[in-house]
Amino acid sequence: MDDLSPNQDYLWMMRAVELARRGVGTTSPNPPVGAVIVRDGFILGEGHHEIAGELHAERRAIDNARWKGNEQWLKGSTIYVTLEPCSSYGRTPPCTEAIIEAGISRVVYGAVDPDERHRGRADEILRAHGIEVEHGVCGEVCEILVRPWAWSVKHRRPWVLAKVATTMDGRMTRRDDRWLSSPKALRNAHQLRAESDAILVGGGTVRMDDPALTIRTPLQVPSPRKKQPYRIVLTRDRNSIPADCQLLTDKYADRTIILEQVSDLKVMLEELYSRYGIVNLLLECGGQLLRHFLEEGLVNEWVQDIAPILGGGPAPMVPGDYLKRECRFREEEILACEPDIILRGILE
Repeated sequence: MDDLSPNQDYLWMMRAVELARRGVGTTSPNPPVGAVIVRDGFILGEGHHEIAGELHAERRAIDNARWKGNEQWLKGSTIYVTLEPCSSYGRTPPCTEAIIEAGISRVVYGAVDPDERHRGRADEILRAHGIEVEHGVCGEVCEILVRPWAWSVKHRRPWVLAKVATTMDGRMTRRDDRWLSSPKALRNAHQLRAESDAILVGGGTVRMDDPALTIRTPLQVPSPRKKQPYRIVLTRDRNSIPADCQLLTDKYADRTIILEQVSDLKVMLEELYSRYGIVNLLLECGGQLLRHFLEEGLVNEWVQDIAPILGGGPAPMVPGDYLKRECRFREEEILACEPDIILRGILE
């Protein structure tokens, strides 16, 4: 059997995490998951979940091992998986079944399935077949990886990330230039789009800026299987959206969803999850709509690109009086994106 030292477990699990990250933005409504099969310090096979409805990471890793001619070595091997293996039938058979059939002797996974209907079932099933099971290795890293998905499973609505670009004095526009962000910061913004299932704006943004809301220059080349995000527009009057705007006339027009007279943002989010499978929702809206999301406590994560500009102007990031309650950050991260600064964190 493979080296069972904690250090080895850490190294192989981090390789599984690296693989899982390739699926961020393409697997919804499923989670991004990576798997590595190891024996005697060598990788027999590896894989990640790519698209909902297709093979999960464990089955891809097993198939990869067979494709490499390593099937005879699977018996007695260890599989490292970033998330507890699925144990029930969905669009694909359970991964516990594939692990048992392959003869794998040890299963190490990072994050526990947040769905109470399935949590811990994999342990019971695998151990009943004499397979050693260990969980929690690189647990925090793996949990962060699937955090939006875990949130959506529990709350039945998307994880909402608000992305704003502002001047140093908190304004969202400039007098003579459309763009606030530096070229590098714009690439970071497009990376967020590549990791999202949908982008939401208000009708005012469409009328004023005619945005494309597409992935164009991300920091990392997205999977060729990544679809352009849904473009969701909230407006009081559908007819106020210009018929010749990019969202209605470009080649991704079928990815545009216009929602009229939305009275309950939470219900809207629940419908986006149930109808379209949206797990990661990116807000790129103006201050007034952003304030509504904040007031309702519907923003999970915040990314703010701060440009080194003092300009004043009539478009503050959060207009109006004090919020009903202050929003506090945790897991704050400050990124240098010269000449801009990007602040990122989870909203309590």
